[in-house]
Amino acid sequence: MTWLFDPPAPVALPILGQDVRFPVRRILCVGQNYAAHAREMGADPSREAPFFFSKPRDALITNADVPFPSATDNLHHEVELVCAIGGEGADLAPGAAAELIIGWATGVDLTRRDIQAEAKSRGRPWDASKGFDHSAPCGPLTVGALPTPAGAIALTVNGQMRQSSRLDQMIWSPAEVVAEASRLWRLMPGDLIFTGTPEGVGPVVRGDRIEATIEGLTPLAFTLT
Repeated sequence: MTWLFDPPAPVALPILGQDVRFPVRRILCVGQNYAAHAREMGADPSREAPFFFSKPRDALITNADVPFPSATDNLHHEVELVCAIGGEGADLAPGAAAELIIGWATGVDLTRRDIQAEAKSRGRPWDASKGFDHSAPCGPLTVGALPTPAGAIALTVNGQMRQSSRLDQMIWSPAEVVAEASRLWRLMPGDLIFTGTPEGVGPVVRGDRIEATIEGLTPLAFTLT
């Protein structure tokens, strides 16, 4: 087969302690999965079915420097537990969904909050606020079971704590999130799912140093350039 132009380069996550890498197929994200964050965003934190949005796979970035995006005056940080899918399935129960998860990472969902707010006010899609270039910084993948299912999750900006919670404060567990996603898409190896952010989201500017931590996983640190 001859291509009109060179196909895009593969997007992949490094795997902790291994030479192989995790090839990324798709990035799915669940919104408002911590009650306190749902309230700070003006939503009802009851256990309604989770809602999803997506980012293109090339939004993923693993560099120490992350370019500050264009077209925003209000960029926000959102630390999230990321689960990596290593199997195939659709319409799964949570138990079966949990078996598809082969690893975990610390991620940050960068959000153009001003663009998102305008889209919400006009009933328009959020794509430009969530799926822009370099909007999904992510640390290396830890393969196996989640080391600390009730562990701490936190984010600092220039050494100042912004977000601090625990994974067991999720409204929907990772297995439940994956199960719900499998009702909307056939999940495949290479899918990444960002599982939601706790309260404390806020603005960041060019030059800020962001450090995201999840107990038991490799921290994620980067500077907005």
